[in-house]
Amino acid sequence: MNKIPATAPESPKMPILRVPPPAPAQPGSNRFDMEDIFHALNLGVCVVDDCGKILLWNNWIAKHSNIKEAEALNQQLEKVFTEPVSPAFLAALKNTLTYRLPVVLSTALHRAPLPLYNAHGTQQQTRMYQSITITPIQSQLSESCCLIQITDSSPSIKREKILRSHSEILKKEATTDSLTDICNRRFFDAHYEMAVADAKRRKHSLSVFMVDIDFFKSYNDYYGHMAGDNVIKLVANALKSQLSRATDIVARYGGEEFVLVMPHLPQQVAEQFAEKLRNAVLNLEIPHLKSRPFNQITISIGLYTGIPGNGDSLLNKADVALYQAKLKGRNRYISLPLCETEEYLEQ
Repeated sequence: MNKIPATAPESPKMPILRVPPPAPAQPGSNRFDMEDIFHALNLGVCVVDDCGKILLWNNWIAKHSNIKEAEALNQQLEKVFTEPVSPAFLAALKNTLTYRLPVVLSTALHRAPLPLYNAHGTQQQTRMYQSITITPIQSQLSESCCLIQITDSSPSIKREKILRSHSEILKKEATTDSLTDICNRRFFDAHYEMAVADAKRRKHSLSVFMVDIDFFKSYNDYYGHMAGDNVIKLVANALKSQLSRATDIVARYGGEEFVLVMPHLPQQVAEQFAEKLRNAVLNLEIPHLKSRPFNQITISIGLYTGIPGNGDSLLNKADVALYQAKLKGRNRYISLPLCETEEYLEQ
């Protein structure tokens, strides 16, 4: 009788099959179709060969040119559009193909080289502002080609216009009198200094007109400050309307007082112009019952014309002349000779 062993013999060990973990997928590998990405780009991408024939044409260009990809491929780039392409673009493309150097057409000099639009079918179509980069590339067949990238610069141009507009508004606010919309005292001071320096250097005459609304305090007291402000605006417009040269300015000097600076006027012509200013305000026919004997708004004018010298103050001399115009009855201009102004300034 066979003896049963106390313990059963061990069964042979089976080899363990170890399955290696799957290799991590390469980022982007077989995940995207490059053609889909090419057509989804938010910029125009076009490739032309060394003869200028279109090899690639993405959806962005098709959308903004209204030319489908099938219609564009194998066509000459300059002939595929129904409208002319800018000569600057064609010259840049030719240079890139010839010299194999990249070219950038910025919106600063070339706003809309290609006939591309943000919307087609509208009554008024304006070309899209574009920034274009032309880069030499080589195909897998060793062909010399050009990659053309087009970006819509319209938003940046719009922002630039807005910023420029804001800048101009701020500049106007800094140099313009808010009530009358003519130059303010700050602008006048800077302009007057430059005008005097130029007149000294070039030895030419400069005419300064100091203008004051007669009996303006009485007008304000009788008619009210709102009516007074309106008079100041009307007088400012009347004075400004007489100017015809870019070198001439009128500014609100303070309150109801104005100042004009005009270069290159002979004494007689300056006096004739002062009379024109007086009549321009007189012709407004603004009632002023507290202004006797005129019964309407009038102005007094002090005029000085001459070549500025060292230490001369044309403003002071014109102000002296204005004082004399008021002493002699108002509603007039006074143009004092140099000797008389000096005499009054010493008093």
